[in-house]
Amino acid sequence: MIAKTLSSFVFGMDGYIAEVEVDISNGLPMFEIVGLGDTVVKESRERVRSAIKNSGFNFPTKRIVVNLAPADTKKEGPGFDLPIAISILKATEQVTSEKLSEFIIIGELSLDGEVKPVNGVLPMVISAYEKGFDNIILPLENAKEASIIENVKVYPVSNLSEAVKFLNGEISIEPFNVDKNELLYDSEEEQLDFSDVRGQENVKRALEIAAAGAHNLLMIGPPGSGKTMLARRIPSILPDMTFEECLEVTKIYSIAGLLKKPLITKRPFRAPHHSTSSASLTGGGKIPKPGEVSLAHYGVLFLDELTEFRKDILECLRQPLEDKFVTISRVNATITYPSNFMLICSMNPCPCGYYGDPTHECRCSTYQIQKYLNKISGPLLDRIDIHVEVMPVKYDFLVEGRESEDSNKIKERVNKARQIQLERYKDKGIYFNSQLSASDLNTYCKLNKKSKEILKEAFNRLKLSARAYGKILKVSRTIADLDGSEEIKEYHVAEAIQYRSLDRKYWDY
Repeated sequence: MIAKTLSSFVFGMDGYIAEVEVDISNGLPMFEIVGLGDTVVKESRERVRSAIKNSGFNFPTKRIVVNLAPADTKKEGPGFDLPIAISILKATEQVTSEKLSEFIIIGELSLDGEVKPVNGVLPMVISAYEKGFDNIILPLENAKEASIIENVKVYPVSNLSEAVKFLNGEISIEPFNVDKNELLYDSEEEQLDFSDVRGQENVKRALEIAAAGAHNLLMIGPPGSGKTMLARRIPSILPDMTFEECLEVTKIYSIAGLLKKPLITKRPFRAPHHSTSSASLTGGGKIPKPGEVSLAHYGVLFLDELTEFRKDILECLRQPLEDKFVTISRVNATITYPSNFMLICSMNPCPCGYYGDPTHECRCSTYQIQKYLNKISGPLLDRIDIHVEVMPVKYDFLVEGRESEDSNKIKERVNKARQIQLERYKDKGIYFNSQLSASDLNTYCKLNKKSKEILKEAFNRLKLSARAYGKILKVSRTIADLDGSEEIKEYHVAEAIQYRSLDRKYWDY
């Protein structure tokens, strides 16, 4: 007897529909799963066998062959357990429903028949809906995540017995609903605030510009000057996420198995250690999973002590920084993940850390400083829009009672600037000034005669590359937006040039 159910699996960023076909025939007892499944899929045999028996159903002692179609696509994960069990029970007439073809069934089974949550449910549900399936049976713990998609009927089940009774019409399960507004505007998480920062007004200004235009930023300064403290407060001033952005980031975290709540509404902040590998940074595995550059999508990737990262690791960043996606090739698969992140880095100015520090003497030779700075390649440095020096805070700033501007006030300005950008680039697929292409610069970053003269002088004196020239124009555009000016003025360009510290000072050895 042959029975079929429909399920779904994730490959890369997308979900795909899978047919779970079961053939039960006479012969020596065996249980085989075909269809290019990984080890976890192969192990479904024992989980399904025990779950069926321990749920009070009869497991056939016959020849059982399960095919997961399409057979030429690699599949992984335990999400096929429940559809395989339902197909076996259908083939043995323990499931009597004639409407199995209307449901997408997803879920892992424990040995006692409990239905456990799986990763990647959101892209599966999106794929199912796009292909015309709007009835989903899945684990109770995945119900909130799945019901984010409108017009989809999500039927959560806790165990195999409950799923069978529902399909047989013995019990009724109401479709699960969630208040999407409640998820989108959930209670504010406690965040670090810029009001705790004393002094460093020039750095806070640079971070505000970076947040408003999604510009990459490098902080360079001696130990203890507050680089890490400032970086960890950046999420508090990042612009609010749209629902589409929330959905895309949630998909990535769902696939990676890192989803802690149904919908991610805060921009990610990822800070990998300098000992990280290239696979964990860009993604990897037999079927590649998202790496840090993708987990930071629409958020911040913070690399503290940049020069401590291996050079080959840093060079891995060049392609995702430029293309806003990362492509991972393996024997079994080539997968592309989005990686549109804002790169924030920090580093010391020299090996001892005190070059340029007015309170400490630098012990490094010119050669040592040159060698140290050369750990950051020119092409990577060109992809960083803003370089800012962070100097130690003076004692008077630490003890005086003057309050610093809090993050909410800075965020208001950032949101206004972003709204200007959204209006300007409407229907062009551009959300931030940092995304402007070379052709867009001529349209949206026009300079007057005096601004051109200032930029020409800086270009020749600092020996800037064409990419650095474009970065200055983009930063100038963001500064003008924060100023509420449609025209890029001379002082906007002059300020943007000041944010090329390494071009101006350290790279002249």
